[in-house]
This record gives sequence, C-alpha cells and structure tokens, in this order.
Amino acid sequence: MLDLSLVFIISSLCLLTLSRCALAAWQWQRVQQAGGLLPILIGGLRIDANQIAIIVGIPLLLAPWLGHSIPAVELTGIWFQIAWFLLVLLEVSTPQFIYEYDTRPNRLYVEYLKHPQEVFGMLWKGYKIVILAAVVVLGLFAWLAHYLFGHGMPDATMPWWQDILFFLVAAALIFLAIRGTLKHRPINPSTVAYCGDSMLNTLPLNSLYSVTYAIYSMKNERSAADIYGKLSSDETNRIVQQCSGLPAGPADIPTLHQQTSIRPRSRPLNLVLIVQESLGAQYVGNLGGAGLTPELDELAKTAWNFTRAYATGTRSVRGLEAVTAGFPPTISDAVLRLSGAQSNFFTLAQLLKQHGYRSRFIYGGEAHFDNMKSFFLGNGFDELHERSSFKNPAFIGTWGASDEDMFNKLHGLLAEPPSQPTLTLAFSVSNHSPWEYPAGRIVPDGNPATVENTVRYADWAIGRFFEQAKQSDYWENTVFLIVADHDSRVGGASLVPLRHFHIPALILGADVTARRDDRLISQIDLPPTLLSLMGLNTEHPMIGHDLTQTGGGRAMMQYGENYGYLKDDALIVLEPYKEATQFRYTAPAIYTPITLDPDLSREALAHVLWPYWAYRNQAYTLPHLRQKT
Repeated sequence: MLDLSLVFIISSLCLLTLSRCALAAWQWQRVQQAGGLLPILIGGLRIDANQIAIIVGIPLLLAPWLGHSIPAVELTGIWFQIAWFLLVLLEVSTPQFIYEYDTRPNRLYVEYLKHPQEVFGMLWKGYKIVILAAVVVLGLFAWLAHYLFGHGMPDATMPWWQDILFFLVAAALIFLAIRGTLKHRPINPSTVAYCGDSMLNTLPLNSLYSVTYAIYSMKNERSAADIYGKLSSDETNRIVQQCSGLPAGPADIPTLHQQTSIRPRSRPLNLVLIVQESLGAQYVGNLGGAGLTPELDELAKTAWNFTRAYATGTRSVRGLEAVTAGFPPTISDAVLRLSGAQSNFFTLAQLLKQHGYRSRFIYGGEAHFDNMKSFFLGNGFDELHERSSFKNPAFIGTWGASDEDMFNKLHGLLAEPPSQPTLTLAFSVSNHSPWEYPAGRIVPDGNPATVENTVRYADWAIGRFFEQAKQSDYWENTVFLIVADHDSRVGGASLVPLRHFHIPALILGADVTARRDDRLISQIDLPPTLLSLMGLNTEHPMIGHDLTQTGGGRAMMQYGENYGYLKDDALIVLEPYKEATQFRYTAPAIYTPITLDPDLSREALAHVLWPYWAYRNQAYTLPHLRQKT
C-alpha cells in the first residue's frame, strides 16, 4: 500500500502539472499578461497536494496495519485506478470546456450530467472527432492506470513503534496538505486566485477539484420557492420590474434597463466604497444610537445622509453583495460564495470597466475569506490589496491589519497620479471580535477590548482618513460612500429584528450636496444612486432605486430563514412553509399584527424569489458577459 500510494502521488502530480502547463501554453498570451506561469504552478501544487491527500489519506493511514494484506492492497489498487481515471477524465475534458465557457469544468459540468442523453447527442453531432480522440486518450490512460496500480505488492512488516511513528507523521502531513495553509482559513479556490482574469484563476485548480468544489458549494444554494411559496417566473419578473419602475427588458436579462444620470459630466468621477464592519445604527449618534461615532456624525453634516438605510442581511458577504452588485438577499448564501457567480456576474466593476474604469479591492485581512478574492477578481476587479501587500502596518490583529492601515493604503492609492478613473472598494476589519486595535488612538471606556471601544477606534480611523482626503487633490474628483455591511449582535424577540438592520449610509465628496434624507432605503439602492452622481449613463440589471430621482420607501432583509419586506411602515414576514404575516412597524421595536395585504404579500414573495431565479438563469449580468456563459 505504501508503494502504491507513493506511485499515485508522483504520477498524479506529474499528470496534473503537465496538464496545467499545457493549458497555460495554450493560453500563453493571457498568462504572460497576468504575470507569467509561476503563480499558476505554485497555486497548482497547493491545490494538487490537497486533492491527492484526500485520495491517498485513508490508504496511507491504514498502511502500517493493513499494508501486508493482499486483499487490502488489491482494494487500494482499484481505488487508485478509479481516482486516477477521474483525474484524467476531467483533465481531458477541460480544453473543450474552456473553449466553450472560458473556465475549468465547474457546476455547469455537473448540471450537464443530469441530462446525459441530450448532452451526449449534442456532443456527438458537433464534436465527433474530439470525442473519438478523447476516447482513445482515455483508453490509453486507463491501461496506464492498471499498469501503475493494478499489480501492487504487500508491504514489508515493520516494528510496532515504526508503525505508530509512520502513522503520526503521515497524519500530520495529510492534515497539512488538506488544509493547504497555516493561516486562519483552509485552502479554497479563492486562495490561489491571483489576477483579474477569471479563467486564469481556475488554472491553478485541477478539474476534479473544481468540479467537486462546485458540488460542495451547491449546498449553499436553496430555492426560495421550495420554502416560501411559488410564483411563475413571468409574474415574478413583472412584479419586480413594476416595483422598481423598470420597463420590460429582454427575455434573457429581464431587468436590464437604461439609467440616465441627472448630472452628466465631461470627466467621470472616481468612486470609493468604504464598507464598515458591523457598524449598526445603535452606535451612531446622529441616528439615535449610543453616540460612539463623533467623526461619522460630523461627516454626516456635510454629506447626503440617509437616516433610514437598512442592510440586507447579517453577514459581511451579504452587505458586500448588495453594495458591489446591487443584488438583493435570498435564503441561499450570498453570491460571493456561490459557484455560479464566480464569473460573468454583474458588479459595479464589470459595468464601470466598460466606461474605462480600473477597479481595486482593499482589505486588511486575508481576501480568500468568504471567497471574496475569487468573486471580485472573477467579476471585473483588476487589483487586490490584502494583508500581505501592506508595508509596515501599525497594528495586526486576529482579522488582519487595522482600519488605519487600510485607510493609509486607500489614501496612498487615491493620491497616485490617475491614468484612468477608478473604483475602489475598501473593507474594514477592526470592529470585530475579539475587539483589537492599536493603543494610543482613543481613550477607552473601561475594558479596552469591547465592541464599544472598537467602534470608537473605527470612527477615529474614518475621521483621520477624511481629514487627509479633504486636503488632497483627489477629493474634488471622487464620490465616497460610507456604509456598514451589517449591524453587530443581531437578535431580539421578533421574527425579523429591524432595529438591527438599521445602518449608517452617507455619500460625500466632489460636489455632493449635503442633506438629511429620511426616506426608507435599502443597501441595494446605493449603487444605482452612485452611478447617477458620478455622471454616467449606463445599462444594467440592478433593481435598486436611483435615489437622485425618486424611489425609496422599501427595504428587504434576510434574517436566518425568515425574510422581511418593509414598505413604508408595513412589514411582511415570510417564514419557511408558513403563511405570510404582516405587521405595522414602529421604530425601533414595536410590531403590531395587522391583516395581511395579499398584494403586498405577493410583492414580498416576488422579491425573495427573483434573486434565486436570476442567479440560476444567469440573468443578472450584462449582455456582453451573457454571451460568455
């Protein structure tokens, strides 16, 4: 078993590396433009080690006790033949899949397997020569697999203490290989993503890993129709279009529409999205909170300050989904973590790229957390600045570089002489358990390691950055959004605790007029509004309101398995497998049950069904991206 395992490890590494090099050679022009072959090979070695360790793990760990058994050796040989053939099968099918879809085999590959008759008929009619060549290659590799793994010999017996030592060493190595990193989070596709070309970011993967990870990720997808109730797709789209004031769009992207700016500009403005970790309204003085944010309160006086903005969820990925893509919440995981949204999915970066913008993401932590790195690089972002790119940070905590380090990085990038307009997404980390921040910035109240003191520090960092920004050349050419991703400590004795979805949201910079806006709005309304302020006439599928012209008056949020749809003071709550309920909401926490309005209930149902439908049907995209899917 030991010899078989060693042969499998070496042969698999050779197979996958040669396949990866061949794919890179085929796409060499793109590989060169993205920085060469080295990151593909290094990332590939890490992914392959993970994949191979999963396959050989059990045989290696059992080898000290069963390696001398002929039946165990024969069974191991069969297992390795099957595994190696699967590796070969997926690699052989990869070039044609990349040719068709510009990515390695993924969830779409799995979807096709559900319809073998139709798919094989299509392939046979259009690709006879390719199929015949693949069959020949697979036959040769099947023979090679039998040659390599079909004639294993029993291992020699070892002293008992060597068996135990081998087991411990093997277990440690297998664990490290499967985990793939000594950092906080185990390896995933986002770990080895390295550039803004989504196809190249799949080359460090192997195709068996890519497919199995897609299958694993599908657990995050849940159909709202199975849980809350059903509407036809036509009616769902009609209601969503009507509520968003949109005309009927094309069948493949029903919400695609033209948005005209109220303020056309000869020179496009830069856009900076500052997403503050866990900064709920409960802490913000000008929103009736605890008064822990004097800097933010001062900025609100000179900003377009939305006093009734509501987050779409309770996790960072949900807030990032809303702010960067304008995508509404669902009972499924946020699209950042869904395999079907890792490329050709709409984001502001995808849209602004058409207008000559360069987009970048700044994060003080490890950007592969929550799959942010893979999602952003695969959907229009050109640069990623994470913890490893920060030089001499002032403070490193559990979650990464402090907020002041993130803002220093942001200021430095904005101050560089611009060659083109930019979109910059800056995501803070400090305001998070275990409440770590550099000493000497604030005077803590009591125990320094509390959420209240961390909010004070995060606010201090915001104020310090904007002092610099207002004195910089880029100030007059940039629109800034400050918005929380979500509140902290979300909970309460209500089906959807709305007070904990209330967040700060303010727009400032350039020539933004200061005003206090008391309209009820959602996070998804912010991206369309920013586009209008930037002076861009655009075409996009976002259903959020352009608040420069009209809109507001409704918000939507996912709280665990409950969905809330707030329109004016009427709250519809959808619970799994139950009838909808309706309340009259009086902030901050009074819910008065009232008779259900059937039309409003259908409106809420349409808004929770539509995102899943749009995701599954690849209908949340742009026309030129749709052609790639």
